[in-house]
Amino acid sequence: MSDKEMNKIANRQVMCEVLTEAGKKSKDLLVLTSDSRGSASLVPFAEALPKQMIEVGIAEQNIVSIAAGLAHSGKRPFVASPAAFLSMRSIEQVKVDVAYSNTNVKLVGISGGVSYGSLGMSHHSLQDIAVTRAIPNLQVLLPADRHETKAMFQALTHSDQPAYIRLGRNPVQDCYSDANYGFEIGKAVTMKEGTDVVLIATGETVRIALDTAENLMKDNISCKVLNIHTIKPIDKEAILSAAKETGLVVSIEEHSIFGGLGGAVAEVLSEVADVIHKIIGIPDEPAVTGTGLEIFTHYGLEPKSFGKIVKEMVAQKHDKTGV
Repeated sequence: MSDKEMNKIANRQVMCEVLTEAGKKSKDLLVLTSDSRGSASLVPFAEALPKQMIEVGIAEQNIVSIAAGLAHSGKRPFVASPAAFLSMRSIEQVKVDVAYSNTNVKLVGISGGVSYGSLGMSHHSLQDIAVTRAIPNLQVLLPADRHETKAMFQALTHSDQPAYIRLGRNPVQDCYSDANYGFEIGKAVTMKEGTDVVLIATGETVRIALDTAENLMKDNISCKVLNIHTIKPIDKEAILSAAKETGLVVSIEEHSIFGGLGGAVAEVLSEVADVIHKIIGIPDEPAVTGTGLEIFTHYGLEPKSFGKIVKEMVAQKHDKTGV
């Protein structure tokens, strides 16, 4: 059994480990929760650093404004709250209190995407990337696995920029062997080289893209896999370079097909002629309920279905170009 199959550590647990370590070194690092320390796996932080944990209760709008005030006082606050509420109920406070004044608040949307699958649309966060990336000064990031989560939060503890970070709820298969791969905010990572098509993914769909690329090797389809862990600022150079190499881009995300990773990639590719781009995500409908795996399967966000789409796109490309 490989490491990717054995991982039992959720990204939120890794976040807690990094913040606890950083908090011990700096009393200015604070964590604020909205009755969510348990669901954010931040209980160990509270036990280790009780004076650096602030429990606001179920008051998502207040928690953002309080964090902004603390940041203006020289503190380095991290807010952890369910993504569905932090990115919707609190969005005016995010825009005005945090982003407008370029205030150093890190907003961590936990249980993002369809992590709360069975609770339905009210708890799904499938529009959060579209909303947050449209706000000036606000960085938007999604880690692919526990190793990238570690590298990302280590970088965030040293960053002075406001940011929205989406984390899922459950452990995900490893994409990296460790966190020492040179993570940098705003710089995409080439996970695999390929010549027929580039698969662009973010967050938990990076593993899907990697597995799809591996499967398609059996059909002699060569896939380049690009991990866009930072949706904003997006790595335009990496996207344009990959698109020019293959002429075909297929993006995949745990988000609405409107305004997320696919939308951001399409904006970049609008500068280039003769590049085909297909966006795979959640269609324009209230997502079905069920477990995260059931929802992913329903919408084709798994290697078998995604691979079929990629294979069809590559065939169309060959028919059009003759190569």
